[in-house]
Amino acid sequence: MKITSLLVLKCNPEGSDPIILANATDVSHFGYFQRSSVREFIVFVARTVAKRTPPGQRQSVQHEEYKVHAYNRNGLVALGFMDDHYPVRSAFSLLNQVLDKYLKNFGESWRTVQADSTQSWPYLEEALVKFQDPAEADKLLKIQRELDETKIILHKTIDSVLERGEKLDSLVEKSSDLSAASQMFYKQAKRTNQCCTLL
Repeated sequence: MKITSLLVLKCNPEGSDPIILANATDVSHFGYFQRSSVREFIVFVARTVAKRTPPGQRQSVQHEEYKVHAYNRNGLVALGFMDDHYPVRSAFSLLNQVLDKYLKNFGESWRTVQADSTQSWPYLEEALVKFQDPAEADKLLKIQRELDETKIILHKTIDSVLERGEKLDSLVEKSSDLSAASQMFYKQAKRTNQCCTLL
């Protein structure tokens, strides 16, 4: 599971190309000479998908082994370029968090922006690294993973209890053997001591 890029764009209602407000891209897994072309392709696809995502809507576009997830919140669009294995719910949860954080940091100032931003937004760079693990973006997925780990531990604990139970059973058998032997010893001692009784 890999996130290649996260972007925030402003969609113009008049139909002109969307404006890039923030962009964080990791193309290190591509060949060195492919990286600039990949960056250009990401920007082109981001503008195209953002332009075609209606306000208040979410959509996913599949391209080969990648998916582009987009969420348009009243003209402010968050996009994520992820591989096909990244869970969709986690992707949209991440995009929602990115939009919340953007609005918290910049408020409504995005509405007056007229040109692409070349300045990096540290939060987006951090999010690109942090959310490579989908469980960070999706609390339900994180809880499910913790439950699975707890279930594994519980199975191991039950197995160890059963093993211990088997050991206890053998001890109980031995103790009952000891008890029978003790009873036999007691009976033999009693018989032996009977002959020594004085009249």
